Amino acid sequence: LIIIILNIMCRRPSFIRRFSSSFSVAMWPTKQQQPTASSTSHHSISASASSNGGIIDSTSSSSDDLYESHTHEKVYLPAKSIVVTLAMCFTLPFLIGYFGPLLVLRGLGVVPIIMSSSSVALPPQDVTVPKVSNEERLPVPTVYEGKHVPLTLYTSKMFPSAGSATSNTVQIDRSSSAFQVKSKISDSNVISQNVSNQQEIVESSFDIGDKGEESNDNPHNSDFDGHLPAGQHLLVDIKNVDSEFLNSEHRLATAMVELITESQLTLLSYHCHSLVPIGVSCAGVLLESHVAFHTWPSEGVIVMDLFTCGSGKLIPILPLIKQLFGVGAEGEDLEEPVLNWSHKLRGFREGFVPDYDPTRNPLDSDTGRFVTGRLQDDIKLPVLSASTDFQTVDVYELMDPTTRNVNNFYKSLEDDGSYESLHPEHFGPNRVLLLDGVIQSTLFGDAPYHESIVHPAMITHPNPKRVAIIGGGEGATLREILKHSTVEQAVMIEIDEGVVSLSKDYLPEWQDCSSIAHHKGRHAWCFNDTRADARFEDAMAYFTDNFSPKQDDKDDDSESPYEVIVMDCLDPNDNVEFAEFLYTSDTYIQSLYHALTDDGILVVQVGASPKVDQAADETGGFVNRSEMMKKLNEYGFKSIHIYDESHSGFFASWSTLLAFKDAETRERWYRSSAEIELDLSRRILPTKEGKSSLRYFDG
Repeated sequence: LIIIILNIMCRRPSFIRRFSSSFSVAMWPTKQQQPTASSTSHHSISASASSNGGIIDSTSSSSDDLYESHTHEKVYLPAKSIVVTLAMCFTLPFLIGYFGPLLVLRGLGVVPIIMSSSSVALPPQDVTVPKVSNEERLPVPTVYEGKHVPLTLYTSKMFPSAGSATSNTVQIDRSSSAFQVKSKISDSNVISQNVSNQQEIVESSFDIGDKGEESNDNPHNSDFDGHLPAGQHLLVDIKNVDSEFLNSEHRLATAMVELITESQLTLLSYHCHSLVPIGVSCAGVLLESHVAFHTWPSEGVIVMDLFTCGSGKLIPILPLIKQLFGVGAEGEDLEEPVLNWSHKLRGFREGFVPDYDPTRNPLDSDTGRFVTGRLQDDIKLPVLSASTDFQTVDVYELMDPTTRNVNNFYKSLEDDGSYESLHPEHFGPNRVLLLDGVIQSTLFGDAPYHESIVHPAMITHPNPKRVAIIGGGEGATLREILKHSTVEQAVMIEIDEGVVSLSKDYLPEWQDCSSIAHHKGRHAWCFNDTRADARFEDAMAYFTDNFSPKQDDKDDDSESPYEVIVMDCLDPNDNVEFAEFLYTSDTYIQSLYHALTDDGILVVQVGASPKVDQAADETGGFVNRSEMMKKLNEYGFKSIHIYDESHSGFFASWSTLLAFKDAETRERWYRSSAEIELDLSRRILPTKEGKSSLRYFDG
């Protein structure tokens, strides 16, 4: 570029005469006519200092003679021109290379600001910022082993504020040594919890130790193809936390980095501020989305939110969050840290996830609406999350502040002779069972629901000896039937043996028959009662195979009919194909009719009670319930009754249907309260103290 500029300048004699300098340049002739080979072969450029500065030495005084003679002449250029030319040659490319990309990015809507990992002190005049040693520098996030992290563009904007004492930005370390990070969670396959003086184990799908990449399996782990517009949002509030911990930017940042590492997520960068006069705020950018928290050291409170894309579970890391951030203060009289949390599904799945069915996602059903999505519960403990061969099983302990006082609960755990400690059963948290995300039973509603579905029909029948249960895997329906002294055999037909096994461990109250265990042939565990007969098979197949009207020729091994059949299974409005078949199948409903004795009674739980502003069952969400009632009437039942129970713990009144096979038995339905009370006292097995074993039902 320099040669071209000098040539252009020196081709014009008017420029040459203006120059005066200590430099001289020998120029080759540039006459428009083609020079000869002999003359061009000796062309060269040279520069030398001249003692006659500012004089042009030439063999001819005219420029034409200069070019025609093909002789060399010396041209003297000023040093200032050379320096300016060189400066322009370096400055222009630099400016174009620097500002060009910035202008392009700005045109794309990106405002980039070049910024490296740094720590900036922004102290007000009356605040002293302590020096940070190398040991206290904020930890650097690293990459989880085997996880692919795409290249990213980092941009940020800093605003000075008098409320911030320090400002720290740390970015991910992509070096090869950082790829050796492994989760410590793999050291243990279970997470222990201790609530209401009972050791509970969180297992199965809560076990994120051996699942590796499955724990946070999302499109970012491999590539960006198929990235879905959906995610999960976990909100966490913790109180009674140590104030020194909440005011330590280094300790909090270390806990955040460890949480993300243990959760097998990827922290691209994070930014923290120590606030004036006290407190810390941090926000981290994840490959999967973001994490952020703010602290109030004086109040001992920290609030946090974690949002991730993909299918990785967040609820299983709650114990880890409490372990890392729920740092209690030292002292005997100080309260333990308390954690409140809420989990919500965000974004859109239907229409983006192939074959997505919200009814098959527990977090998109009752679990998400009534359990995990609530933030106001004083206690919300995931006790169990497991999967059987047929369904998912979840158990939660909950304490709603509108119905129970958490301070009274903690007092009931003490041995101080107080009323609360003497009657702890009145102050403990509720326990909720969910199957495929749908609430099936609650501890507070156990007796109202199961006693109301069993005893009205049982006490109406004059002498129920053989009783069948369809479903009822948690065991409470069987428990109530076994309280009747007339029962000789109680057959429970449940397809999912896993529910029975899990309920024994995590819902022991549902299978507790200790109140009548002192009677002959009885046992503290209901399934060990000599009258109990649990059969783990398809109930529909059992009844259609044994009691279908087509089964006219029965052999000696055929099943005997039942006085009472209790159908305690799926709700009729469940959006699953099996529920529709269960309530509308002609063959199945006919087989139920033939499975009853002539004076038999059929009991069916038929879902939430209709509201006054709700559409009729035939056109609303309970078409299956309407169809079943029509078919029961069509196939011979003489009388059908529906009654409601509003204390079952289902956030709505619940309906139960009774179908009488003959009119004579129905007459007993209209007995007086005194007659029913007398019958209950004669039939219901009493406790060891001689009291009724019923807790809710009476005449």
